[in-house]
Amino acid sequence: MTEEITEHKRLGHKFIIAMWIAVMIMVFFLFDDLLESDYNPNQKVSTEISGQQREVILKRNRYGHYVTQGKINNHPVTFLLDTGASDISIPDKIAKKLNLKYGQERRYQTANGIIIGNLTQLNQVSIGNIQLHNIRASINPKMDNDEILLGMSFLKNIEFTQRGDTLILRQ
Repeated sequence: MTEEITEHKRLGHKFIIAMWIAVMIMVFFLFDDLLESDYNPNQKVSTEISGQQREVILKRNRYGHYVTQGKINNHPVTFLLDTGASDISIPDKIAKKLNLKYGQERRYQTANGIIIGNLTQLNQVSIGNIQLHNIRASINPKMDNDEILLGMSFLKNIEFTQRGDTLILRQ
């Protein structure tokens, strides 16, 4: 009888440990989602079409940046809008995933000094319903993050207006 009670206690302890592990995993995923939406509040882009004009409305994240989901050559990517970047700047590891062609080497002056990157041409770049074709970009071997700097080679082709914490892109 005591062996049976001891076995039930062990089973109860194992169940309690398993329950706590499950709770910890759920809490981890909850906070991970909250942090991701805090960093990128534009995971679902708000788009409007009026006549010939296409419009995308972005919210600024808590760090003061505009981060959004988009596509390069129909592959989903994350963009960080950067009016200080002359081209779209793509980290080397993402360029390889997208199977981009490595073109001519070019020197770029960045906030972290001069780097050597490779020119490339993007067939299609889109954010929401704004879509551009044949856009110049550079592959940056020094970038380690998973987002792409959406520079002026894209932004010069559209109108953008900032009001408070909102950025409106119009094509």
